Amino acid sequence: MKKIERLISIVMILLQKEVVSATEFSRLFHVTKRTIQRDIETLSYANIPIYAEYGAEGGYALIEEYKFDKRLLNHNDIENILIALGGFEGLITNQEIQTTIQKIKGMTSADISPILDLTFYDWPGRSQISEEILFIRQAIENNWLLKFEYVDQIGNKTYRLVEPYKVHFREMHWYLFGYSLERKDYRTFKVTRILNIQKDGFFVPRTNQEFQHEKQYNEQKKLVNVHLSIDVAVRDQFIERYGKDAVIKETARSYLATIELPENQYAYQFLAGFGNKVKIIKPKGFVAKYVNFLEGAVKLYK
Repeated sequence: MKKIERLISIVMILLQKEVVSATEFSRLFHVTKRTIQRDIETLSYANIPIYAEYGAEGGYALIEEYKFDKRLLNHNDIENILIALGGFEGLITNQEIQTTIQKIKGMTSADISPILDLTFYDWPGRSQISEEILFIRQAIENNWLLKFEYVDQIGNKTYRLVEPYKVHFREMHWYLFGYSLERKDYRTFKVTRILNIQKDGFFVPRTNQEFQHEKQYNEQKKLVNVHLSIDVAVRDQFIERYGKDAVIKETARSYLATIELPENQYAYQFLAGFGNKVKIIKPKGFVAKYVNFLEGAVKLYK
């Protein structure tokens, strides 16, 4: 964390708490207590009215008159922001998010205990993905040209030189959107398929990447209407994903579901996850491709 970000964070935390010790600050920012003392001196020189309280419960505090009016955001607004930040932190571990949460909490004097809780599996690969996402974010912010090996769906490996522009999270996966110098066009890369990513100089950003990003995403979203017969045991999962209107009762144990899916392996993997609880009715072309996908999986065990 840069010094200016740490200074701002110190002020925001002191807006939230009455007294914070140097030990607590040093633990939060992973710096020495001497560094915190220098930060406090810097803030004092900038006319931020911080004073020291001595004793066993001592530390640093802001004079009460300095604490600004926080009515721009009410308690519910701040709670909603913290829920969103907490959910994002559940997907990717990030010290910056933890610091931002402390800043947001500093905007209210009330104790915040959100009634909505988001929990994600703490998979072992999450920390590694977090490091890669952080590196890609740094590349985007500093206009680093990236080189890496990329493995496609069938295992073919290619070498790419890419101008990174955006990281986005869709359907539980992280993607890098950028301009491929080899393909001379914009491309989207799944982060878990990127190997040996490195900085390879700098680039001058292109001006139309936002438009190209949405254009490419819309092209990838080409969907077909798929009609399914689903077991009552998985009805709730389809309602959560596609809504109640997409699911119609057929018998005591079965329902008809009409949903939109792409014709690719991600859709087939999604449906295969339901085992014998889901049967595709139509379209016939989609059924044939799905059966071919299943047969390919069965061949592994013959």
